[in-house]
Amino acid sequence: MLKLPRTIRLDPSDTFVFDRAADPGEWAVSGAFVFEDCNDPTALGQKQRVALRSGFLGIESLGWSTLAIVTEATETDILDAVERLAAQLQAQFGAPDLQVARVAAEEEVAFAASLCDHSPQTLLAVQRSLENGELREQFRTLKPREPVKGVDRLHAHARAFTFYEVEGEEQAAEHIDLRGLIIADRT
Repeated sequence: MLKLPRTIRLDPSDTFVFDRAADPGEWAVSGAFVFEDCNDPTALGQKQRVALRSGFLGIESLGWSTLAIVTEATETDILDAVERLAAQLQAQFGAPDLQVARVAAEEEVAFAASLCDHSPQTLLAVQRSLENGELREQFRTLKPREPVKGVDRLHAHARAFTFYEVEGEEQAAEHIDLRGLIIADRT
């Protein structure tokens, strides 16, 4: 079975912490090559440092994702990912020609595939650091917790708090008269 990582967005935080967030569901690569010439992370902007430290690169958007998810892929998916990344390497990163870009893209996609030696739906996280002038990457996996026996499906993995997004209901507008509270406090 062939597998590749895809970007995933569990909450909107990627849209705040990265200059450009990857769209959910894009094929992803490590993206470390973006920072290959970075000798001084403090020279980067805050959002670029976050991408350096913990981002997967979405191939389509060249946006960043905090997490990637192991996904089954076909041979065609892999070839398409290589071709799209090769085009991006030539257009956006200055590869001298498409053949050179394709070789680099094949290596990046092969490395990304090597991270997927886990069951589908396993989440992947990356942590990068610059040590002695070298960019180091550590990858970890996040797997669902085992369900608690005897508990309904909704609460099988429940934590102390569960948040639900309700569509179609208007939220009650909460109005607080801060000025009135200050005046009342003074009297």
